[in-house]
Amino acid sequence: MTKVAIIYFSGYGHTVKQAEAVEKGAASVSGVTVTTIKIPADGTIEDSVWTTLADADAIIYGSPTYMGGPAWQFKKFADESSKQYATLAWQDKVAGGFTTSASVNGDKFNTITYFITLSQQHGQLWVGTGLQASNKMEHGPGDVNWTAGYSGALAIAPSDSSPDQGSSEGDLETARLYGARVATAAIRNRVAVAA
Repeated sequence: MTKVAIIYFSGYGHTVKQAEAVEKGAASVSGVTVTTIKIPADGTIEDSVWTTLADADAIIYGSPTYMGGPAWQFKKFADESSKQYATLAWQDKVAGGFTTSASVNGDKFNTITYFITLSQQHGQLWVGTGLQASNKMEHGPGDVNWTAGYSGALAIAPSDSSPDQGSSEGDLETARLYGARVATAAIRNRVAVAA
């Protein structure tokens, strides 16, 4: 079985919905098992999480975008991964990322860029969405990739919405499709490495 790990933080619950959609997409791919890890409010993850990540064929990163970047809880996890960086423990694992913020833009790309940089420091193989943007007059938030994320999955959740009211069906479907794409890439990469 190909193993996909999703590790993310959510402050208000909106990114949980996005993570669940990514998980659903990854789990829909035959031959894939998914483990989803939510970083707690204090940013401290259990030792067993490092083992899960070491065993994974793909790691998908997630965080809301706060003040133009990932939440500090995610950054704490990233800083602590320097031990894995020092030994290139995650080298050649597939990587991806997703983020939610309240605004249409909200500088979400800065968060995705952070995830990309983190993955490249670890020597991982980044996977984009592979989705065209829904950017015609006929399109709106309910359409896939209306937010036009190519490097990672982006979602909008109004600041006064509950998690259930937050991201549009289009954003959640984008996340689901992205999870499936990363999982499929992980299978291909595992086969290639084994050959």
